[in-house]
Amino acid sequence: MCGIFAYLSYFVEKDRRYVADTLLNGLSRLEYRGYDSSGIAIDGEENEDTVIIKQVGKVSALRALVDSSNLDWNKTYNVQTSISHTRWATHGQPSPINAHPHRSDSKNEFTIVHNGIITNYKELKTLLSNKGYQFESDTDTEIVAKLLKYVYDSQRGQHISFPDLAKAVTKELEGAYAFLIKSVHYPGEIVAARRGSPLLIGIKTLEDLAVDFVDVEEITNSAAAASINDDKAPAYAKRAQSRTFARADGTTQPLEYFLASDPSAIIEHTRRVLYLEDDDMAHISGKGDLHIYRLRRDDGLSSIRSIKTLEMELAAIMKGNFPHFMLKEIYEQPESVVNTIRGRVDFGKHNVVLGGLRNYLASIRRCRRIVFTACGTSYNSCLATRAIFEELTEIPVSVELSSEFLDRRSPIFRDDVCVFVSQSGETADTILALRYCLERGALCVGVTNTVGSSISRETHRGVHINAGPEIGVASTKAYTSQYLALVMMALQLGEDRISMTDRRREIIDGLRELPNMVKQVLELDASIKDLSESLYKEKSMLILSRGFQSATCLEGALKIKELSYIHCEGIMAGELKHGPLALIDENIPIVIIMTQDSYYPKVQSALQQVQARKGKPIIICNVGDENINEADNKTIRIPRTVDCLQGILSIIPLQLLSYHMATLNGVDVDFPRNLAKSVTVE
Repeated sequence: MCGIFAYLSYFVEKDRRYVADTLLNGLSRLEYRGYDSSGIAIDGEENEDTVIIKQVGKVSALRALVDSSNLDWNKTYNVQTSISHTRWATHGQPSPINAHPHRSDSKNEFTIVHNGIITNYKELKTLLSNKGYQFESDTDTEIVAKLLKYVYDSQRGQHISFPDLAKAVTKELEGAYAFLIKSVHYPGEIVAARRGSPLLIGIKTLEDLAVDFVDVEEITNSAAAASINDDKAPAYAKRAQSRTFARADGTTQPLEYFLASDPSAIIEHTRRVLYLEDDDMAHISGKGDLHIYRLRRDDGLSSIRSIKTLEMELAAIMKGNFPHFMLKEIYEQPESVVNTIRGRVDFGKHNVVLGGLRNYLASIRRCRRIVFTACGTSYNSCLATRAIFEELTEIPVSVELSSEFLDRRSPIFRDDVCVFVSQSGETADTILALRYCLERGALCVGVTNTVGSSISRETHRGVHINAGPEIGVASTKAYTSQYLALVMMALQLGEDRISMTDRRREIIDGLRELPNMVKQVLELDASIKDLSESLYKEKSMLILSRGFQSATCLEGALKIKELSYIHCEGIMAGELKHGPLALIDENIPIVIIMTQDSYYPKVQSALQQVQARKGKPIIICNVGDENINEADNKTIRIPRTVDCLQGILSIIPLQLLSYHMATLNGVDVDFPRNLAKSVTVE
């Protein structure tokens, strides 16, 4: 959703132009997460004030506003803290006033950027309004900035440390958040806190770190007030410098920090990152020391936060020669399919090994049911593979929308296995469903595309889909990789069933040929573009199929809706006579997916019903299918593979169709209106 990026430098001389460009470049990497407005906050003169610049629209509009400002771009800093944000509106329409960063008052005493939603903001706003505070925006975030000033002012001149102040404020907040807070009262310092929204810290140093972790310390008011020279002070109060960054001689080395809600904004600067856990609060002091505190006690989490190495490549988040990220990612699917399979399938022995599940196979096979929980495209990938799961394992499978699952508070038992599928691993509803199932003792498995994400850390075991970074809001290669990972999961779970040996061998042989078949489908791009020219002005469309292709209808319809803004409905062909047939006439565009599998005769019957009502469908069918007359029907012919893998091939023409229809309609394909890549709030 919204994107957070901050750049902090300590004892590294940087001029204001470099700082601003670093912030703007970081925001451009996050633009796919949220993009209706953006803003930056940088240090003013001698850290005595904060300069805030905000603008509606893309980051390019903010860049133009920054460039036209009258700031002294040659000013240099030895220590500086700067924060920035791209916004996806939840409270208040896009405007410069509603854009982040938000401030506590006209003097910018406290400045804050925020991802998430504060659910009790109305009550806090009423409290602060009664105390005379004036609000300038419609957002929930502004109340946090005002609350910081209120608590600070209530100290009446007594010193309170920045972490203590932030803790006092966060205790009053309900909802989900990731915060970065800076203040003129604490020059050179930043406080970061997260609960429910992702936040990570990139670390760049000239010298090697003393250790590859940061201690988690306890924060109490007594610790903040204790004298460092007091022998009775607690040990954590005496630790003035983190041992992670300490030199042998005790001096502070030059440091740069990059805080972000997504690693794509950090990778061009450093590969060393630290992921904050829920209820972590990080404090970076005026000397550049990083301290991490817990906002809750006795929660069983580790007492350290490991510094990890990002495996992402910068080239992977660049468009290259493609006009849009989405088209690039569609064309990356032959490679992403290979990456999902690589090292996991032994084609000679017809064996599948997912290392993340190896030690839990017996437990999963003994479960009484498997519950898939996901949202959007991830939900469709679960639907697409439910049938093969049940066939290979003979375990009942249910597929739940995360939000509906939470609303119903569905019964979950200790002998259930719950699988949580999310491309980002940060989907708010899915994470809440995960925690609900963890509380009830179920075995929880994550399927994500993001190492270090909340779902990958909080589940018992998991499968990484290895699709590579996906920047376009509309998911393409992540869908096919999720689909493939779930099929492989079913293959591994079903390997103990001798009766399924031939079926498993057939599917694994199909996996071997899949990348080349994906390439063959992509060769149809030109003809699909021509077809889209006859459809992009339509107001409504239908997509029909049955069996293994039912989920393809839903996913294809979702792509057309979110990209081209054309109403599109995916319909199960078996339901055609139960209502949808009333929509059929010669005017409504219809796509029928009619691939050669056991459901072919039933889909063929649906085709005849459509044609009898003067419908003129576009048919996605297999190469060599002689039952379809080319003279009477528009066709898109794709290679034939195993029935349970056919959906990976049949979705690609619909991805391309939605892309070309969107571009013909003048839509910004990578950033469809009102949508965000990672939905980190309910």
